[in-house]
Amino acid sequence: MTVDKVVDASALAAIAFNEPGAREALSLLHGANLVAPELLRFEVAHICVKKIRQRPAERELILAQHASTWDVDIALLSVDQTEIVHIADKLDLPAYDASYLWLAHALGAELVTLDKKLRKAAEKI
Repeated sequence: MTVDKVVDASALAAIAFNEPGAREALSLLHGANLVAPELLRFEVAHICVKKIRQRPAERELILAQHASTWDVDIALLSVDQTEIVHIADKLDLPAYDASYLWLAHALGAELVTLDKKLRKAAEKI
């Protein structure tokens, strides 16, 4: 049986850009049916832009890594904005992080993140 897992930008970017934590993220995501809030694409694009600005000589490599990110099958879903505001406020999180928590909770799915603060918050929901 395939299990749904909500993947956040920290985990996906670690894999895409071969960052520390990539192996852990791959292991946690292996064999899962991946889902994420629609904002995942924007967050990963933002990470890509930051990397290009930090390492302009590696622009083409970074762009290729970013493009290959979307070879992975991830269902991008809408989230309840009102609930996200409540979660963000309650747990002192940015709204975008609360989006991943809300989706994981709504689906009864595991949240796969490398963000320590978000992991701790997931334990409280």
